Amino acid sequence: MNGTVVIGLDIGGTKTAIVAGDRQGNVLLRTQFPTEPRRGFVTVFEELKARTRTMVDQHEGRVAALSVSIGGPLDILRGVIKSPPNLPGWTNIPLKQLLHEEFGLPVFVEHDGNAGALAEWYFGAGRGLRNIIFITMGTGFGAGLILDGRLYRGTSDVAGEIGHIRIAEHGPNSYGKTGSLEGFGSGSGIARLAQMMYPELWPEGTTVIDVHDAYQAGSAEALAVFDRAAMYLGRGLAMLGDTLNPQRIILGGVGMRLVEALVEPAKRVFAAETLPEVRSVCDIVPAELGENIGDIAALCAAYDQGFFLNLKRPGSDTDGH
Repeated sequence: MNGTVVIGLDIGGTKTAIVAGDRQGNVLLRTQFPTEPRRGFVTVFEELKARTRTMVDQHEGRVAALSVSIGGPLDILRGVIKSPPNLPGWTNIPLKQLLHEEFGLPVFVEHDGNAGALAEWYFGAGRGLRNIIFITMGTGFGAGLILDGRLYRGTSDVAGEIGHIRIAEHGPNSYGKTGSLEGFGSGSGIARLAQMMYPELWPEGTTVIDVHDAYQAGSAEALAVFDRAAMYLGRGLAMLGDTLNPQRIILGGVGMRLVEALVEPAKRVFAAETLPEVRSVCDIVPAELGENIGDIAALCAAYDQGFFLNLKRPGSDTDGH
């Protein structure tokens, strides 16, 4: 690709960030706005285009491509959004085509879990490893898989949609079913869990921050919410561990922020539930890129699919695919 700059779009259910990055994964410029999916795709897309146009104009003549990180399910190489649960109404949106028609630039689209895995693999806690799992734990809950030194997307681009797994008979309604892993491991799911367990304390509109604030203040009810969430999260992580035998599971979102309340008890469940041969080789760690991971992940579709990154692939013997 010609040019030295990639414009990355990190489109989430809560916020959308637009960044400019170089060939080394450095973020040069950044802006963001609330996504507010209830506005509908057309309204959100108009704001996205306007802000992206400003970013492109600020790097006139130097932009090589647009790179998108967004929740699945989606057709990755065609760049078609198939109705992510955190973006209701975004059904069969040909995002790649629309962006290419608007800007006349190459466009690369990646599942946000995959993009996060690539970001941590290139620049973070997955460097030098061949088998890692990265888990998004924000509005939604999904995974990106690096297996044997390669990104694994599955037959129809839905590998890693672990939030859809039903792990309990009863639980918050997330990702289209009650008791799904997303209902116990995502920020929005934990908020719903608190509403379900203690509706008199946490009514509609409660956030996971509200519940965590109560936990820090010594609330027994908040502790009970996080204990239940951690139990099912730990079981989910154990299923991944026993199935894929990774070297490292890397947590984003609330997995970076709620370590004492959520992650440490989930790790104890993981240790109790997994095979000794699994837990002896697998660490569970927060994303090394921290709060910057979404920005860097937004650049990674172009880095990975467009061969834009001037780096040897971590954990591989050859450059490129």
